[in-house]
Amino acid sequence: MYLGIDLGTSELKAVLIDGQGDIVASSHVALTVQRPHPQWAEQSPTSWWDATNTVAATLRQKAPEAWAQVRAIGLSGQMHGAVLLDESNHVLRDCILWNDTRSATECEWLMEHYPEFLTVGSNRVMPGFTAPKLLWVARHEPDIFSKIGKVLLPKDYLRWKMTNEFVSDMSDASGTLWLDVAKREWSEELLAATGLNLSQMPSLVEGSTKSAVLRADLASQWGLSADVIVAGGGGDNAASAVGVGAVNQGDALISLGTSGVIFVVNNQLQADPQNGVHAFAHALPDRWHQMSVMLSAANCLRWICQLLSTTENVLMEEVAQLSEAQKKQSPIFLPYLSGERTPHNDPYATGSFFAIRNETTRAQLGYAVIEGVSFALADGMKVLKDTGTEINRCSLTGGGARSPLWAQLIADILDIPIVTHPASSSGALGAARLGWLADGGIEQEVCRKPEVLETYQPQVTNQEWLKQRLEVFRLLYQQQKQARVLMPE
Repeated sequence: MYLGIDLGTSELKAVLIDGQGDIVASSHVALTVQRPHPQWAEQSPTSWWDATNTVAATLRQKAPEAWAQVRAIGLSGQMHGAVLLDESNHVLRDCILWNDTRSATECEWLMEHYPEFLTVGSNRVMPGFTAPKLLWVARHEPDIFSKIGKVLLPKDYLRWKMTNEFVSDMSDASGTLWLDVAKREWSEELLAATGLNLSQMPSLVEGSTKSAVLRADLASQWGLSADVIVAGGGGDNAASAVGVGAVNQGDALISLGTSGVIFVVNNQLQADPQNGVHAFAHALPDRWHQMSVMLSAANCLRWICQLLSTTENVLMEEVAQLSEAQKKQSPIFLPYLSGERTPHNDPYATGSFFAIRNETTRAQLGYAVIEGVSFALADGMKVLKDTGTEINRCSLTGGGARSPLWAQLIADILDIPIVTHPASSSGALGAARLGWLADGGIEQEVCRKPEVLETYQPQVTNQEWLKQRLEVFRLLYQQQKQARVLMPE
């Protein structure tokens, strides 16, 4: 048996898989995000560890025999977060999350003074990444910065709690901007740009190899063997890719979680930082991947449901009843609730509705939201294709994958087939698979593509009017950008 733990932004998920790769049991615990100031997003690492112990207890209760046979644990997690520990390994402050955009000024400074981030780091400096967060801490919380003993990514904090070892993997480390992505090792030059050094970084392993062994006392507490290994694991998107078998050149997925990601596998590093394309190491050796990343995806649907005092299921049922004419009369929605990364690199972008009328229904608002998210994915797909990357089909994962309506809309807008799979917890499944590989599993057997649940082919009849609305969507962003120049701070 293999345990996969996925530390997301809105929840921590865990799955148990057997030696055939089938899910035996799963569990999850909701998490909350603190936003003490505009553009800020933080979480307490203690809440992650509490959630981890809760899912462990739940899985042990649900499947006691399977639980006792766990041989390895794989970890997946939200990327870019900055967990700061002092020399005594105490947490210095709440973790600054991936969707925190307070460090925009620091990004501009780093790009001006250290263009090596584009070449060595293979990525443009954006507020979501870890490096500018640490420069912000150095400038605004110097007392905390001076005490930093270790900087950990979220899932690697869990690893340290499990094993007493400071280790990260290549895919997650890519998102710090301190990794030489081509060489797959920390760059002392990039670390120095933010006032850090190698001693403050965890060691690095490939995601499919052993990183450490579970602490003996924790193994006893959890009812597991004392020789359970913990795999390197991966950043959430790389782990999700492993979960849907996206491990070979050209394999692609779309993740509709809190954020929205288009992910495509490459056999070599293909960087295009100027257009906001992310180029990272994969969680498997000798492979890399490109990503376009939008900061608010399924989060936009949760947001509108909260405003309308309804649930996602109820609202999506109402959206499904809309006629084509009603969809065409719906507002246009810009989904930039937390700024945007690909392709705009604009931390100041904001969400908005355009063309609301007295007759606009809440179902039309709901439709506008999922359409706007899909349009933003189209912007990301465009810049990926501009690099020469060909994507012929995408697996759809994340919470948004549960909606046939949304899946069909994405297929229509991106003009490619979209496939869904029975297991929605692909990050946790991918983490479990990485644990299996670290225990000696064979990649071709472990990373097989899961069963296709549904295939959504592009519907030509919808594409003409959707293209027209996409043109308006793109124009509205440009107009908003110009309007911000005239608006007072």
